[in-house]
Amino acid sequence: MRVNGVAYRTVWMDGGAVKLIDQRLLPFRFKVVSLRTHQETAEAIRAMTVRGAGAIGVAAGYAMAQAARHAPARAFDRAMAEAAELLRGTRPTARNLFYSVERVLAGLPVGAPVAARRARAAAIAQAIADEDAARGRRIGALGQQLFRRGRSRVMTHCNAGWLAFADWGSALAPVYEAHHRGKRVSVWVMETRPRGQGARLTAWELGQEGVPYTVLADTAAGHVMRQGLVDFVIVGADRIAANGDVANKIGTYALAVLARAHRIPFYVAAPTTTIDLACPTGAEIPIEERGPDEVLRVSGPADDGRLAHVRVAADGAAARNWAFDVTPAAYLTGLLTERGLVAPGPRTIRALMRAPGRARPGAVRRALVHA
Repeated sequence: MRVNGVAYRTVWMDGGAVKLIDQRLLPFRFKVVSLRTHQETAEAIRAMTVRGAGAIGVAAGYAMAQAARHAPARAFDRAMAEAAELLRGTRPTARNLFYSVERVLAGLPVGAPVAARRARAAAIAQAIADEDAARGRRIGALGQQLFRRGRSRVMTHCNAGWLAFADWGSALAPVYEAHHRGKRVSVWVMETRPRGQGARLTAWELGQEGVPYTVLADTAAGHVMRQGLVDFVIVGADRIAANGDVANKIGTYALAVLARAHRIPFYVAAPTTTIDLACPTGAEIPIEERGPDEVLRVSGPADDGRLAHVRVAADGAAARNWAFDVTPAAYLTGLLTERGLVAPGPRTIRALMRAPGRARPGAVRRALVHA
């Protein structure tokens, strides 16, 4: 995707450094940071300098390549195991992070020279990034089934665009593809408290691509749905359980309940790397809880241009800050992946994970579920 006309990926590797867009500063400032070690990359994931399921998965893969690059030859396996443990502890909910760490570890040739193992780690990390971008583009193409012939008014929550992946994204990929094809599409962007990823990131992305959008307070979703102004809702996912339950940014569950009450189709878009077959239901998905200051304070540019942090609650106020919630599969109209669009459930998900890498358009149409 493009920033001021220049093509970027969200995360990439340049020599031994991981480069990424500092998402904490958007939309007020665009800055690329350079991370020299896997410890620095892990901290960037933890601090949400980079965030989004696919993007932190790509960053974790690159971090493992950095760890291999610097691991001492005599203690290579131990150093890699320690790096893996460090990365797993940064963000517990997103499946893509664990997928990338596991894939790099599993792909290292046992007994091979250390130089070969280092090269292999770097190759796997780059493959993870390239495949993530390709999956997003495929989701965008397959998602054209969701749009009406005329105008489509789409609602989304948090950020599941290209900033959340290597490129293209998941929930926003069909929107971008529709826009590129000349379809009439506009987006209702939920602000996504407490960090405002919708207002700060999704709105910025859509503006860069020229897609019409309107930011809404999170509490306005039901009102807009009741007015008949939403054709379908599409969100991303951080982890999908084997039965189709979905963990996504906090507030997704409430949005799904509202969509169900107003008979509005509710879709989840995610690559198959987000599906965790080892997790039977949403009840087993670990839900990250972050510090209370994200709820008690907001940040933004002051009149002099400097970023300021302002308190919005009374002194001494307590706060809880769950980063994610779980939406039961029963509330989903369909699950859109790079392999097709299916009704969420244990059987369909198992079949999806056994399917070849590309779904036939006819198979997608047959799988489409209407609310």
